[in-house]
Amino acid sequence: MSDEPAEARRARGQALVDLAREDLELCGVEELNERIDVLNAEIERARAQLTRKEASRAAADAFFTRKE
Repeated sequence: MSDEPAEARRARGQALVDLAREDLELCGVEELNERIDVLNAEIERARAQLTRKEASRAAADAFFTRKE
């Protein structure tokens, strides 16, 4: 057993907050281009997840909607 306390778990979304606070003045042109590429990929990943969630919600709504 270790006497060291476990690290506290980061709150959801905290990494994004930390990322937005980084000083971009310290980055070079290539680093900034890479950062933009990574952020664009993350935007696409979030959009794809949103599309899946909307489709699931629409399917559930259609299934549970009373037909008259």
